[in-house]
Amino acid sequence: MKRKKVFGWALTLFAAISCMTACGLDIPKEKQTSFETITVKKSDVELPMKFSAKLKGQSDVTITPQVSGQLMKICVTEGQRVSKGETLFVIDSRNARHEVEAAQANLQAAQANLQAAQAQANSAQLEFESNKNLFDKKIVSSYMLENSRNSYNQAQAAVSQAKASVAQAQSAVNRAKVNLGFCTIAAPVTGVIGEIPVRTGDQVSPATNLTILSGNTTMDAEFAVSEAIIEMQVQADMKGEEKDKLIAALPDVTFVMKNGTEYKHKGRITSLTGVVDAATGSLGCKASFPNPEGLLFSGVQGTVVLPFQQEDVMVIPQNAVVRLQDKSLVYKVKADSTATAVTVTTTSAGNGKDVIVESGLKVGDRIVTVGANNVQEGQQVLFAN
Repeated sequence: MKRKKVFGWALTLFAAISCMTACGLDIPKEKQTSFETITVKKSDVELPMKFSAKLKGQSDVTITPQVSGQLMKICVTEGQRVSKGETLFVIDSRNARHEVEAAQANLQAAQANLQAAQAQANSAQLEFESNKNLFDKKIVSSYMLENSRNSYNQAQAAVSQAKASVAQAQSAVNRAKVNLGFCTIAAPVTGVIGEIPVRTGDQVSPATNLTILSGNTTMDAEFAVSEAIIEMQVQADMKGEEKDKLIAALPDVTFVMKNGTEYKHKGRITSLTGVVDAATGSLGCKASFPNPEGLLFSGVQGTVVLPFQQEDVMVIPQNAVVRLQDKSLVYKVKADSTATAVTVTTTSAGNGKDVIVESGLKVGDRIVTVGANNVQEGQQVLFAN
């Protein structure tokens, strides 16, 4: 009776399976997941070191008047590109012209006095020479000779004084002409006009800022370099020649705008301060970029990218690293093809897809890359390569 029950149960199970098969139903099957792996090795990589930077025209100039007066004309507009020597502002020049005319009149009077003094000196000289000849012939007394000598000396002194007056008057004319020239303010460099806070008719003085002219044919990106550069033998007591050699050996740099756009012209690092900032542990640095099309402007912020060659390092794909709270794990494949998690320390390779392994792995280790997030400790790993 018992055998009949067992036989009946088996027959029922067989019938159920047959029915499921006949109805086209799929029976779940065990699947094995395939993982991709690589063998760890060392190689040379180029790391893009990035620094926040702010652009400044290499020849940025604050334009201020040299004389006081009423602003008669503004010859440029904000954002306008101007050439060196181009007129920017015109200040009322009437007073300056009057000063030039008055100084020239004084100069003419001083020159006339000099001519008169020179004529008197010439006359005194002739009289003295005549009396000297007569005295030698014992025709005139020593008294007359001495009087003519004194007159001659006084005439020479008058000439010297007249010459000094002429020089002083000429200096006044030159100074007046310079002040007149200051009434027309020209661009000291080629560049772009910044904000103009004044208006025509305003009273201006040497304390008035008219605008900032950004000489942007070459732009300086100012930034601070971190310990990564300091580790490249840049020390606070480095000699000038050594620092110059280091700067010359550095590769070209790239400027990247805030929106991610890369500026098409490469730049060069041109200066490094010789003292490490105690507060930040960094050095001040400048990189110069050519700006022939005027695409860069003072005040623009972005990123300076310095490619840094690092040799003989272990580089692995970023997808091989599993982040678990504050740990970074990599699944290493053991000899029996099972995976075991190892803790690693890594730094970015700067390309968005690789990392540099600092500890936790060694050359020759085989690790899981694709599918690492799905691996479990001790799981059998099937090699895809």
